[in-house]
Amino acid sequence: MDEKIRVFIADDHAVLRAGLRMLLNAEEDMEVVGEASDGQEAITRVGALKPDVVLLDISMPHLSGLEAIHQIQERSPGSRLLILTMHDDGSYLRQGLAEGASGYVLKQAADTELLTAIRSIHQGGMYLHRTHAQRLINPKEKTMPEEPAGNPVIDELSSRELEVLRLIAKGYTNQQAAEQLFLSIKTVETYKARLMHKLGFHTRAELVRYALLNRLMDNE
Repeated sequence: MDEKIRVFIADDHAVLRAGLRMLLNAEEDMEVVGEASDGQEAITRVGALKPDVVLLDISMPHLSGLEAIHQIQERSPGSRLLILTMHDDGSYLRQGLAEGASGYVLKQAADTELLTAIRSIHQGGMYLHRTHAQRLINPKEKTMPEEPAGNPVIDELSSRELEVLRLIAKGYTNQQAAEQLFLSIKTVETYKARLMHKLGFHTRAELVRYALLNRLMDNE
C-alpha cells in the first residue's frame, strides 16, 4: 500500500487551516502532519517534521512565505513547496518560483485544483494553472525580462544541460536534481551556472519561462 502524502499547512488564518485539514485528511492518499501560523514557526516545524509537501501562504506575520522558502528548503530539502495565496499577482508568482517553490495555487481554487497540485509536485512535477503559465510566457508582461538577443537554440545546449534545465523548470532543488541525475550537487550547480551564462539569465524564473517557451516539458 502506498504511503500517504504528508502535508504541512502554513497559514495565519485558523479557520482556513481547519478547512484545508478536513479537505486533505478526507483524501485516501493524504494526511496533514502539522501546521504553522507564521513563517518563522513554519521553518522550525517543517524542519522537525520533514513533510512531503508544504502549503505556504505568502502573507503571514513575522516572516512571509516568500521570505521563509529558502530556510525551509535548508531545513527540509526533501519537502516540495506549494504557494497557496489570495494574491493573483504575476510578481509574486515569479518570485515564488525563483525562490524554489514548485507550484502556485489561489485560495479561491483550494479544492480539486489544490489536490491535483499537491499530487503533481509530490511526484516531482510542477503545478501552475494555465493562466499563470501564460503569464510566464506572455511577452506583454514587462516585469519578466525578454530573452536577450542571441540566445542559443536548444540544439546548442548539451543533453546534460537540457536535463538539468527540465528539472529546474519542474521545481526541483539542486539537491533533488543531483539525486535524480546521480550527480553531485556541485556538478548540478555547475550545469545551472552554464545555463545561466549561455542564456544570459539571472533567476530560476527566467529558466522556467525559457523551458516553457521552448516546450521542453511537453513530452515529459
